[in-house]
Amino acid sequence: MIPSEHPSVPAPRVGVLLVNLGTPDAPTPSAVRRYLAEFLSDPRVVEIPQIVWQPILRGIILRTRPKKSAHAYQQVWTDEGSPLAAITARQAKALQAAWPDVTVDWAMRYGNPAIGDRLVAMKDAGCERILIAPLYPQYCAATTATANDAAAAALATMRWQPAVRTLPPYHDDPAYIAALKQSVEAQLAALDFEPEAIVASFHGMPQRTLELGDPYHCHCMKTARLLGEALGKKLTIAFQSRFGRAKWLEPATDTVLAGLPGKGVKKVAVVAPGFSADCLETLEELAIRGRESFEAAGGERFAYLSCLNDSEPGILMLRNIIARELAGWAALA
Repeated sequence: MIPSEHPSVPAPRVGVLLVNLGTPDAPTPSAVRRYLAEFLSDPRVVEIPQIVWQPILRGIILRTRPKKSAHAYQQVWTDEGSPLAAITARQAKALQAAWPDVTVDWAMRYGNPAIGDRLVAMKDAGCERILIAPLYPQYCAATTATANDAAAAALATMRWQPAVRTLPPYHDDPAYIAALKQSVEAQLAALDFEPEAIVASFHGMPQRTLELGDPYHCHCMKTARLLGEALGKKLTIAFQSRFGRAKWLEPATDTVLAGLPGKGVKKVAVVAPGFSADCLETLEELAIRGRESFEAAGGERFAYLSCLNDSEPGILMLRNIIARELAGWAALA
């Protein structure tokens, strides 16, 4: 018999926690400063000894960058708030509707809702088995690994931990490539011009990460190759979002876009197959500033093709790859 004083325990459930990079709480300098302080203090993101890096971060960067970044966020902020947070929430909602017997939640590695807070809430709701699902197709220590690190740090504080699994990278998964193909083809068909080049822009990383053994560059190259083969088109690969003075993966997206008109390419489409959801780096850096760079150099027609987001092919892809990882925990269609 269960003692009458025994605390109530919720029925055991399986949970899925979608994780994306992060976002400030508001498009204001103060909110961006808090976000950047957390983001750029992560040793997985900036691999410089903290005793050297922190005075630079707090003495220079956090005094100058927040205002500029806040202006960029203001250009893409929506009635739902941050595009990245709103889209990730919609992805979780769509998966929850498909899987009523599984608890689907979402979190941000930096900012809110925090990974640790959502893991505690899921455990309190009865989730005894949780799949941590970083939504990064290509593995990188500065994205996938740090999301898993944050989850592990939260678990380390729990007396009664749930069992956990983590979603592996899916850069070459047939379901992912097929979803990208369907999305890109549909958006290309809706254009009123035919691009003379398609640029596949991935988030940049310092060249040093490749030399240290990070597979990110290789994963990006494979994604682009497989997507190009699926589309039957040659893709121009580039890397965006350079930061600091260190050498980064090349070629740089802004340089590529500015150089295309001089090569006779006046019509271009840009796709970002390294992002699971549109965010500042796609909506402002590519769709706005990328267009400006291309047109200033003599380009005539520019199109940014949106990420998979919570589109039908995007959600079907997530259902396929997540259901596979939940095998033995939950029977999902």
